Amino acid sequence: MKKTVLFILCFFTFIINVFALDDPTLYSKNYCLYDLTDDKMIYEKNIQERTNIASLTKIMTTITAIEKINNLDDYVTITSEMLSNIKYDASLAGLKIGDKLTYKDLLYASILPSGADATQALAYSLSGSINNFVNDMNTLAKKIGMESSNFVNVTGLDIDNHYSTVNDLLKMLQYALRNETFKTIYTTKSYTLSNGLVVDATVKKYNNLMKLDISRIIGSKTGYTNKAGLCISSIFESNNHEFIFISTNAEFIYGNYYNLKDNLNIINFMDKNYNNQTTAKSTDIIKTIPVNFSNIPKYDVHLSKDALTYLPNDYNKDDIKVNYNGKTSITFLDNNKQIGKVTITYKDNPIYEEDILLKDVKINFYLLVIINLLIVLFIFKIVKVIFFRKK
Repeated sequence: MKKTVLFILCFFTFIINVFALDDPTLYSKNYCLYDLTDDKMIYEKNIQERTNIASLTKIMTTITAIEKINNLDDYVTITSEMLSNIKYDASLAGLKIGDKLTYKDLLYASILPSGADATQALAYSLSGSINNFVNDMNTLAKKIGMESSNFVNVTGLDIDNHYSTVNDLLKMLQYALRNETFKTIYTTKSYTLSNGLVVDATVKKYNNLMKLDISRIIGSKTGYTNKAGLCISSIFESNNHEFIFISTNAEFIYGNYYNLKDNLNIINFMDKNYNNQTTAKSTDIIKTIPVNFSNIPKYDVHLSKDALTYLPNDYNKDDIKVNYNGKTSITFLDNNKQIGKVTITYKDNPIYEEDILLKDVKINFYLLVIINLLIVLFIFKIVKVIFFRKK
């Protein structure tokens, strides 16, 4: 009973403080929640702080390998060199010397069970050595814009000068998810390798231990070392929005995978407290613009559809501002052209934009008659001049 009351109190505190980005119910010291659908940050905490990243490293290992592989179905024979110098506490896929596996197998074995043996096999087979492969990882990191990261190994095991930030990890995962091969692997829960070995995603193992519902997590990569703590990167959906959640430095207590608990708490919170809100309706008149020389005296600026934006259920409507920027006077010559843009802001941050296209504005009928008469008179004069010259 005491534990239940404590949980309720902590969760209530979480709801109160979420906008201050100070979340006492999350165990992770560094984290971010990013809305992929609207391309905006929802929460962040210590995302620029340098941190060890454990097996989240293997995301970079895997996407680097994918970009170097010519044929995913080519076979690799596992050698003793590939399995050498792997620390006793490293997570393994279970590869053995002499196994013949495809590159696709090695990619799945790197991400799902977080196999250090698989990542080293990729490094040796593609670059000849771990050092050469790590150089390629750092080159790709710079290309992505990971300015606060450095890789020293392909596994993520604690070693000097191997680090990143949550902000950089977000860049890395966004980049990797744009690759369909990576996304397919990342969102797979279980896979059977060519040698018959079945590899499961680590969150599936956590689920078996903790009896938690992980069905909402679409894809993930977890990690743990003494220096990095418990880490997780994941994608999930809530209210038709897709999110990335990344966290590091959650305390490890056997039987309590606080990285996964943080992820599930975030999902539950978003389900209950956020949704698509109508911040402006298509029937709202945003601005009225005078129209010259046309069939109508004025033009009312509307949105083409209701503006739906992802906001807290208890958002303050006074924080919503709808602004039109564009032409303040128009004519029939502007018809079917963009005359401006409507921007909606929430707490001074843009949340919705729409270009305004002028439609159904035609020339004034009487003006059209006058113009036609002038054209007829002009033609008549020209004909008259030509006729008299011939005489």
